[in-house]
Amino acid sequence: MNKKLIVIALICLAFSVKAQQKLIQLYPNANHNKGHPTLMIYTVDPMVQPTGTAIVLLPHGTSHKENNIRLAEWLSEKGVVVFLLDYGARVEGQPLQVSVIKADGVASVSYIRSHATVYKISPSQIGILDFSNAPLASSFITLRKAISSRPNFAGIIDPNFTKASLNTATLDVPLLFIAGVADGSKAKQLKYLDLYKGLMNTGHSTELHLYTKENNFLFDTSAGSWNNCFVDWLKEKGLLKPISNEKTEARKTAEGWANLKKYYDNLIYTDWSWLSKYKDANANLMGAAHKENKVVFMGNSITENWYNIDSTFFTRNDYIGRGIGGQVSAQMLVRFREDVINLHPKVVVILAGTNDIAENRGPISIENTFGNIVSMVELARVNGIKSILCSVLPASDFPWHHGLNPAPKIMQLNKMLKQYAEQNHIVYVDYWSAMVNHNDGLIAKWSQDGFVHPNLMGYKVMEPIVKVAINRALK
Repeated sequence: MNKKLIVIALICLAFSVKAQQKLIQLYPNANHNKGHPTLMIYTVDPMVQPTGTAIVLLPHGTSHKENNIRLAEWLSEKGVVVFLLDYGARVEGQPLQVSVIKADGVASVSYIRSHATVYKISPSQIGILDFSNAPLASSFITLRKAISSRPNFAGIIDPNFTKASLNTATLDVPLLFIAGVADGSKAKQLKYLDLYKGLMNTGHSTELHLYTKENNFLFDTSAGSWNNCFVDWLKEKGLLKPISNEKTEARKTAEGWANLKKYYDNLIYTDWSWLSKYKDANANLMGAAHKENKVVFMGNSITENWYNIDSTFFTRNDYIGRGIGGQVSAQMLVRFREDVINLHPKVVVILAGTNDIAENRGPISIENTFGNIVSMVELARVNGIKSILCSVLPASDFPWHHGLNPAPKIMQLNKMLKQYAEQNHIVYVDYWSAMVNHNDGLIAKWSQDGFVHPNLMGYKVMEPIVKVAINRALK
């Protein structure tokens, strides 16, 4: 396994990928029923292959909004594009009219079918999941004669239509999944059974689930829940078959990152500071002819990626890269002798602290991080090596560890490093000022992940800055 390539490709992409959302107006050119109904589109989760199936989620008014969102996200994880209908603003205190549900449901199906190519949906795999409980609304939508606005399948939850509504049925009755609550009422049980028999007598596929206790049909992942039964039914009907058996790029990236993280975690027990990484390369350097102005770059993934992305900068200037992705300052300190001192350089360029603040090996105070970096400088000094201290690059967040608010901590550490450098006549490199944006993060066009790691353009900004510092230290 080539760990260098994995680090470049994955360490900057170690954040979770979510399905994208998009809001559209259902009637963009009209004021429909004094409201503005919308469709919130939940695209297929990037971690799974799309199935070509789309579902319009018809809620019961505006109730259970968070529940509807959870359901939409859950279905998107199954490879389904979900269109969550919001009926729009209505007159306060007035119930939602059945005619509104009917019209909005039909318009939703029609919109999806006409935009099937845009959303990578099969026109023959468009369905509805109806919670509206509006009398005859489901039958009106599912049994329409107009093919363009009729769904191919329907999940009808706690339905409010009877066998009589089948009078308008054609030979193209869609696949039906029905879930209801009998709650011990014989009349209600007979109503559902009568409905089921009527549907089956049409010669078309229908599945009925009756729950014997009160059920509000909220999102529920427990065994036997209505939504798990619904998904099982979709699978049985071939509506959840992925269009490809290949893993998505997001899945490959996530698995690659997980494998890399596992590899790093295992090093805690076998080679905590990863002394073995550059063991052979160091041996070759020590056996080669002595170079008078040898310069070593000590750091984390920012330094490692630098060499991999723009190796000519190092080879042209006889610089030596000793970066290891994910490492904290304590790990660099442990390997400082093998990867720096034993190579007998004139100068060492130290760039450390990002992963300390990201808590890659657990929480650590800024003072302790600063102390580890100072220890590297002192080790270099007693061995006749000049140090160049680099500011930590700006970062507004860490994609692999969100929510740490790193910007003020980075500025605090940089202030301490700069002050120490001035007091001890050490060359200080200020990458931060050259690369910070208005949010105290890394300028986007110079970043390969939008947060931490520079791209080639970013390194081209850094190179002349550090080159000047190296030339100054070598004088």
